[in-house]
Amino acid sequence: MKTTSYYPVLMTHDVAGTMSFYVAHFGFKALYESDWYVHLQSTEDESVNLGIVHGDHETIPPEGRGQARGLLLNFEVTDPDEVYARVQAAGLPILRTLRDEPFGQRHFITSDPNGVLIDVIKPIPPSAEFAAAYKDEARPT
Repeated sequence: MKTTSYYPVLMTHDVAGTMSFYVAHFGFKALYESDWYVHLQSTEDESVNLGIVHGDHETIPPEGRGQARGLLLNFEVTDPDEVYARVQAAGLPILRTLRDEPFGQRHFITSDPNGVLIDVIKPIPPSAEFAAAYKDEARPT
């Protein structure tokens, strides 16, 4: 199988509100917009995409209908401190404050209006304890 694209699709009961959240706070723009589905693309990197679908739409099998739960979206960024200040100023919930983790991340966690967790990350050098767990080509420097 040759994968040509990969992106998450969030199920929600508020497509427009969820779209507005990601446009306002995470730099997305709508490429396709209907009342039941929106396809968003990053304004800074066209390979970063996000779908939003109404969780009760007929295209979703009955067994899977509902709203996104148990999901953590990771946004790897160049400056998590800037994003942290911006989302704090916007009044978004801060569920994990900005911090450096020994496993090799500077990050914080917020959430979208549906309760989907958003982890804003910048790789940093891991502690010696965690460095050995990385493959050489994947170890943050």
